[in-house]
Amino acid sequence: MLPRPHKLTSSADFKTAMRKGVRAGSRTLMVHVYARPDQVIQGGPRFGLVVSKQVGNAVTRHAVSRKLRNVVVQRELVDKLGRERDVVIRALPPAANATSDELARDLEYALAKAEKKR
Repeated sequence: MLPRPHKLTSSADFKTAMRKGVRAGSRTLMVHVYARPDQVIQGGPRFGLVVSKQVGNAVTRHAVSRKLRNVVVQRELVDKLGRERDVVIRALPPAANATSDELARDLEYALAKAEKKR
């Protein structure tokens, strides 16, 4: 589970990250990376997950969410990204059948791709 300082909680923060952030995708995920201009929130970067009904039923969506949260913690992405970053991870329908390793690879690929676009 992600600690509270590393969670995106307000819908306004989600919308800002998705509209103004750099977008990059992979087979199973789409990431939106937004660098907050003036404010450095203590404990950042902050992550948010979007797993819609297109991914599957409630059981499948919760399983994908758990896998993604685990990937963020296990791969130490909290330490790798700058504190001023907001990251929204949007699961695509193929994420329903993906393993944790596949999701981890796709997430790291998409984040690297987003950083190149900066």
